[in-house]
Order: sequence, then C-alpha cells, then structure tokens
Amino acid sequence: MRLTFLGHAAFMLESAGLTIVIDPFITGNPQAPANLQIKPDHILVTHGHGDHIGDTLTLARQSDATVIAVFELANYFARQGVKAHAMHIGGTHDFGSFKVKLTQALHGNSVGGDKGPAEYLGNPCGFLITVNGKTVYHAGDTGLFGDMKLIGSMHDIDVALLPIGDNFTMGPTDALEAVKMLNPQVVVPMHYNTFPLITQDPLAFKQAVEKETVAKVNVLQPGESMEI
Repeated sequence: MRLTFLGHAAFMLESAGLTIVIDPFITGNPQAPANLQIKPDHILVTHGHGDHIGDTLTLARQSDATVIAVFELANYFARQGVKAHAMHIGGTHDFGSFKVKLTQALHGNSVGGDKGPAEYLGNPCGFLITVNGKTVYHAGDTGLFGDMKLIGSMHDIDVALLPIGDNFTMGPTDALEAVKMLNPQVVVPMHYNTFPLITQDPLAFKQAVEKETVAKVNVLQPGESMEI
C-alpha cells in the first residue's frame, strides 16, 4: 500500500486498484503538488472546515466517488448530489477492499461561516483505515485526548498521521504524548507550515519522538510517498 502526502492534512492511499483520498484540500493549498491528478474511489472527510472539505465535491462528481463522513456531514454531501456513506464515532464499516472505523476528535465541524452563518454538522472525527491487514490512523484536526491510549491498545497502528501545527490542533509537545499513547510503528506529521500561524519544525518533532518512543517519524514532503 502506498501513502502519499498531498500537503496540509490531505493524503492518498493506493492499493491494488483502490484509491482513497482523505481531506482533499488541493485548490488554494499552497503546499499541494502541481498538476496533481486524482481519481479516488472513496473520499474520507474528517470535518467540514474548508481546508479539509477542499475539493471533495469536485472530485466526487468527476470520479463518482463515495464520500465517507459522520452522519450530519455525509448528509450535507448527499444534499449536494454526490454519493455519501454516513457513519458515526465508534462505528466500523467493511467496504470490501478496506475497513473504516471512526474515532473522536476534539475540534469543530461546520461548513461556511466566512460570509454568513455556519452550518454545524455534528462531531469531527478521525479515521482508522485498514487495508490488507495494515492500519493507518488519520487523527483529523484534534487536541490531545486520553482515549488515544485506548485507541492504541485496541488497534495495531502501522502509521499515525498526527497534526503538529498548534493553535487549531495539537502542537508538537502534545503530539509527542499522543505518540506515546497510540504506539504506532511510524508517525507522519501533518497540518503544519501551510500558513504562518501553524509554522513548526517537523525535524525537531522527529528528534523528540525518536528519542522518547520506539516509533519512527517520516517527514513527507507534499507529493512524496511511502510504502506501508
């Protein structure tokens, strides 16, 4: 399985003809790779903020992809005329070639709000995605929470995608504590350096994690991939 970082909190998982995109913020993302071509089968969206919904509707319409999200957000996408599969936190669904379990995330979940009232769409979430026996945890936008220890004890996490940008999410110090609770094999930092407000040093984070835990940190550049 190949994991590709698309900048900010956007990732693509590819395995044997299956393409999953998570939080596809491409248009307007200064980190997004140039001339990026994506044709997803499924799109996972952690919450409704613009830097996470991103190009979901465009991609879903172009490729007839199914959007997977919490109930209220999935219904929002369905109202826009795209295929959507609704779930909720704690639930797992087997999609045949992969399984998804939703986890909690400490954040907000709304669409709009820049030029008018925001539409609140339930809880934000994270995703545990299992493909061919390998599990990737995308934490979504979240602060540190104690149940990460439970997530780590119940699931063998091969790769944890964790925000480190601070201000809107965990910063590097809290993300280090998350690694200790989740106990993944590999950590990929995300949600940093897209904008000045979330500037961080991922190499310093890598050094701290690898000094204090057994996990390895892979700092991916936008457009760069790793095999799982």
